[in-house]
Amino acid sequence: MRVKNSMLNIAAGLANQFIITALSFISRTVFISTLGIEYLGVNGLFTNILAMLTLAEAGLGVSIMYSLYKPVAENDHHRINVLMKFYRNTYMVIAAVILALGLLIMPFLDLIIKDTNVEDIHLIYLIFLLNTVAPYFYVHKNSFLNVSQKGYIVTGIYSVSSIISVCIKIGILHYTQNYLLYLIIDSIITIGNSLLLAVIVNRMYPYLKAKVKDKLDPETRKQITTNVKAIVLQNIGNYFIFGTDNIIISSFVSVAAVGLYSNYQMLIEICRTFVNQVFTNIYHSIGNLVASENADKVYAIYKIYRLVNFWLYSFFTIFLAIILEPFISIWLGAEYLLNGSLLAVLLVIFYERGMRNSITTMKTTAGIFHEDRFAPLLQAVINIGFSIILVQNIGITGVFAGTLISAIAVPFWTTPYLVFQKVFKKPLWMYYKVYIADVFILIGTYFITAKAADLVPIDGYPSFVVTIFFCLVIPNIIYVLLFHRTAEFAYLMGVAKNVLAKIFVRRFKWNYKV
Repeated sequence: MRVKNSMLNIAAGLANQFIITALSFISRTVFISTLGIEYLGVNGLFTNILAMLTLAEAGLGVSIMYSLYKPVAENDHHRINVLMKFYRNTYMVIAAVILALGLLIMPFLDLIIKDTNVEDIHLIYLIFLLNTVAPYFYVHKNSFLNVSQKGYIVTGIYSVSSIISVCIKIGILHYTQNYLLYLIIDSIITIGNSLLLAVIVNRMYPYLKAKVKDKLDPETRKQITTNVKAIVLQNIGNYFIFGTDNIIISSFVSVAAVGLYSNYQMLIEICRTFVNQVFTNIYHSIGNLVASENADKVYAIYKIYRLVNFWLYSFFTIFLAIILEPFISIWLGAEYLLNGSLLAVLLVIFYERGMRNSITTMKTTAGIFHEDRFAPLLQAVINIGFSIILVQNIGITGVFAGTLISAIAVPFWTTPYLVFQKVFKKPLWMYYKVYIADVFILIGTYFITAKAADLVPIDGYPSFVVTIFFCLVIPNIIYVLLFHRTAEFAYLMGVAKNVLAKIFVRRFKWNYKV
């Protein structure tokens, strides 16, 4: 059942991402051509600022979802309702806190935004704030679907609403160039999604509508409180690691530079999101596994997870290294390119952060929150310090060089140490032995693919398509040759064969009935 639900969630997530990716390129092109790069910069900047405010709830969702795994697995309706009541009530308070903090920041926007001609900045920010607060009134319902491994329902609804939203917003930009109306559509769609999902969850799980008077027992409340404190500290650190880049760029360079970087960021995040559709949609299956299996079984699954992690992140690293800047040149023009060294730093960050996915999933689903609660804060101090120093010396690349330095200094070591010690109970050298081997495989595969791509100089769409073909095919052929004899590869092939067999059996039965 875990594999079936994971495959459904992954399939829905990937289909959704293909749709969103296609629409995002159309939307971004229309956005830049109608409003300009400064509005794009403001968009990214306000997203970063409001990400800081959501730290108020950073630890709650993860901690309560962790607490729900066992009662959901045991179908304990009363326990689920008690937790969901606590979840809902707490989010009401958090929504009010985020709204209040957001309003307090408004008078200081002029200190953050440098060199812009964008009008109605404060009104734009207020709409962003309302869009951030609105989903909190129903987020506990969405989370329950994810814990129940029914995340594909959420994904399906967001896919349909995203298509409708993007199409309307493209029309607004094209015909009116009205950014405020563009944002208001987002508000309407966001609130509509939340209401629709709440109705669906209530119909699927009628027992969630039952009123409960009981409160959480002191032991569970204490555990959640301990985990929340730890996760909030971690997420505060993570915000200052990943959420302050646009603010530093806007403050030390310009808001237009934020807009230029956002194109790189969008393409990289599209690839990250594709990969995360796989990992996010098996996350709750892993949580169920960790809660019910022994260390050896969990470690065996981790090795499969790690292989998928490496395969996907190394593939996209190679793909982006060769394709990203030529694509921007063809799509928007060479004037939208930034310093060449920036891409190299961004891709090293992309790979290093991505390769922590599998080990971090094991850590969080095992409930390891408290032990490294201060690690992200240390990383944040290193990141901001180096970023501010380096941005003044080497420009925008320095911001991300600081991020990379901080990642290597802290989580690169602490996360695998905790998981191998507490979950797998195995020596740490086993992790780094495989990690180093993977890095050499990545570098070798990149050079082979790049040499093949160099045979086709990119001077137009036909040659660009050929280069994409090389990037898609060559790394995957190399990986099949290298990994086809491993137990992990055999397991993945077995899962793929079972899924395909079920699809063909169903199709055969349908054709037979017809």
